[in-house]
Amino acid sequence: QVQLVESGGGSVQAGGSLRLSCVAIGPTYRRSCMAWFRQAPGNYREAVASMPDFGAITYYPDSVKGRFTISQDKAKNTLYLEMNNLKPEDTAMYYCAAGLGCSISHEGYPYWGQGTQVTVSS
Repeated sequence: QVQLVESGGGSVQAGGSLRLSCVAIGPTYRRSCMAWFRQAPGNYREAVASMPDFGAITYYPDSVKGRFTISQDKAKNTLYLEMNNLKPEDTAMYYCAAGLGCSISHEGYPYWGQGTQVTVSS
């Protein structure tokens, strides 16, 4: 079993920055890909970043490319999402997810954190 605990959400003004953290507990072989998703009320859960445990290939949708950066500190079992130049449309609940393979679909991840709210005001 894998447990994921997010932190770092909050309220910022447009143009501001936040860094989300996700501590992973559990066997690494079950979380060979880590990802961040977000979901706003009435919207589907969309991937905003993903990265495999090994390798440098990361995924970002066009909506966040150049503004969001995913990274991890393996020694601390922690995944990060650095978010810069935030926009009101980035407002959502952000979730950390883990699975065996990287996917842009939330269905590809069996393990989820509880979520952390990000609110961006104009």
